[in-house]
Amino acid sequence: MPAAPDVLRLPQAVLRPVRGHHAFEACVEQLATAIRLGVYPQGTVLPAERELAERLGVSRATLREAIAALRAAGLVETTRGRGGGTVIRRQPARRRSAARAAIRGRHADLLDSLRFRGIVEPGAAALAAESELDQTTRAMLEEALEAVSEAPPGPEHRQCDSRLHLAIAAASGSTRTMAAVTQVQAELDEMLQAIPVLPVNIAHSTAQHRAIVKAILAGNARRAARVMNEHCEDTAALLRGLLG
Repeated sequence: MPAAPDVLRLPQAVLRPVRGHHAFEACVEQLATAIRLGVYPQGTVLPAERELAERLGVSRATLREAIAALRAAGLVETTRGRGGGTVIRRQPARRRSAARAAIRGRHADLLDSLRFRGIVEPGAAALAAESELDQTTRAMLEEALEAVSEAPPGPEHRQCDSRLHLAIAAASGSTRTMAAVTQVQAELDEMLQAIPVLPVNIAHSTAQHRAIVKAILAGNARRAARVMNEHCEDTAALLRGLLG
């Protein structure tokens, strides 16, 4: 089975040590969000228990309980024996009617999340452009861009889209920015599941993605922030119109 693409370094950036007395719930939340956003894509294998437990700062027993919850939710399968492991087997996305039901009563909060995204993600793009990016980080951005550009419309494209935005946040070098972008991407995913896939919008997004990454790699913080702001505004306008 293929290993998860650690070259993107997104697992390291997204998963953080758990704090507080609710280690189990926090583990489930972080791992489920990472799976939903494509940090661990469909068909890949989660890292070994020891590695995940150390990264999350929990016992292996707590981690096993969290993984059992992911299995019960239909996000992973565990195979035994040589070459076995916990494999991402996310069930098909919910129908739009079910997705709409899941966000019913939360429109005001989710629309506020879009406003927050319009502040955080342009800032992340500007920070990434201002950073001295090493070759590994530049390759991470280029590979994430290529993946979303080539992905077919649907769930695979949505996950690749999330990975690109998380890669930009990781390139910013700011852990707080990374956490904020992870949060808004998770909420964005909930909203996008509730509207149809629109090829015209995907084509527009692809052009914006290319312009954003080009600006970051060129060190042009002002342009990176401006295009990311346009990108966020376009998505927000679409969601405001279709979610009502």
